[in-house]
Formats: sequence, C-alpha cells, structure tokens
Amino acid sequence: MVKEIGSGVNDTRPKLLKLLTDPSVSVIVLEHKDRLTRFGYNYLEQLLKMQDRRIEVINLAEDGKEDLIQDFVSIVTSFCARLYGQRRSKRKTSV
Repeated sequence: MVKEIGSGVNDTRPKLLKLLTDPSVSVIVLEHKDRLTRFGYNYLEQLLKMQDRRIEVINLAEDGKEDLIQDFVSIVTSFCARLYGQRRSKRKTSV
C-alpha cells in the first residue's frame, strides 16, 4: 500500500510515478478520480487497461467544487511564478 497526498495538477509525484512504472502493480485505488490527474484521466485509464491493469475509484461523488477551485488557484500560481521567475532572470542577466 502506497499513500500519497497530492493535487491532480501536480505531475512531479514520485510515489505515483513509481506505481505507474511498476508492472507488478495491477490495481491502483484512488479516493477521488481527480486526485490522480485533473486532466487526462481517461488516457491513463486506457494505457493501464492495455497492460491488464486497472484503476478503482472509491468515492465517485462529484461534489469537488472546492478541489476544482484549489486546482485552479494552483495552476494560476504556477504560471505566475514562472512568468515572474523569467522576468527576474532577465533582470539579473541584463545587470
């Protein structure tokens, strides 16, 4: 059993990446579908199905407005950090 708490928009989750690349793992159990990945869930599901592996989602309720808002804020924050990081690096190199 592997437990990892993370957002569906974070693509640098080492425990999840290890599970996805380990062919001996036949079932991945999720509390919420959107916690695996916010975008591209169906792609992952089909790829795992081709390998005779599957994803099981425990909570199929679709009341994740707060999760969606938090993911949106995370995306905007990430893009802002990149934008301001690029501006800062330009200022440092021009000085």
